[in-house]
Parts: sequence; structure tokens; C-alpha cells
Amino acid sequence: MSTSFDRQSSLGWLINVVANKLKNDFDTELKKHGLTIALWPTLMCLWEEEGVTQREIAIKSKVESSTTTRTIDKLERLNLVERRDDPQSRRSFRIYLTDEGRALQSTLIHIPVDINESMLSSLDSEEQEKMLSLLKKLVNNIDV
Repeated sequence: MSTSFDRQSSLGWLINVVANKLKNDFDTELKKHGLTIALWPTLMCLWEEEGVTQREIAIKSKVESSTTTRTIDKLERLNLVERRDDPQSRRSFRIYLTDEGRALQSTLIHIPVDINESMLSSLDSEEQEKMLSLLKKLVNNIDV
């Protein structure tokens, strides 16, 4: 028994095409500032809340702890974050932005906004709202 499959109607394929376009455009823009898209989730978490542990960053950004450790190492080498001893645990650190890391937010935050607006521009405002609402519903149903 053969099952028919239409790639161009596949949720996975469609989402992957859109995600790759967004990722590539975003990475290109970040590279102009000496950054990569791999650093973005950690920066976003720290812009939302500083003084969190590496584990908390990993959970919030839905990235593995080992990846988060390497990311923080890179951000530290770029002088964008610093590790400070955790007063409640001798084995962990709290992560804080440096002044340079904090200032970067206002420089970079428009980039994903502009890219998202560009990607959604072929949809009218009602379609945009519906698209985002449906994607949020899918994401909220994913167990991590």
C-alpha cells in the first residue's frame, strides 16, 4: 500500500522553508555586528532577566545545557556577559550582562522585528494575527 505525500502541503516542509529563510536573514544581519544566531537565545534571556543560572538560561531558551555553556563562554570572550559566583551554590554561577551587552539590545532588537515584518508582509493584518495565533498554539502544545 502506497501513501501519497505532497511535500508542498507538508507542515514540516513549509515551516522548515520559512524558518530557514528567517534564520539565514537574521544570521546575516547579526554577523554585521560580530555575532551569530547561536548567541541570540542567551542574549534574549539575559535582556529579559539578568542574574540567572546557566541551567535557567538553557530551560528558558530551550537549548541544551552544554550548548548554553559554550554560548556563555563565547559571550564572555566578546565581553558581553560575565559569570559571578552564585551565593546559594558553590558549584554554579549567575550570568550578568556587561554594560556593552546591555547596550547591544537597543542596537539589535530592531533586526528580528524588521525581518518578521518583511516575512509577514505578504499577508494582510488579519492573516498575520491568525498565523501567529496558530503557531503559538502549536508551540504551546509542545512538551519540552
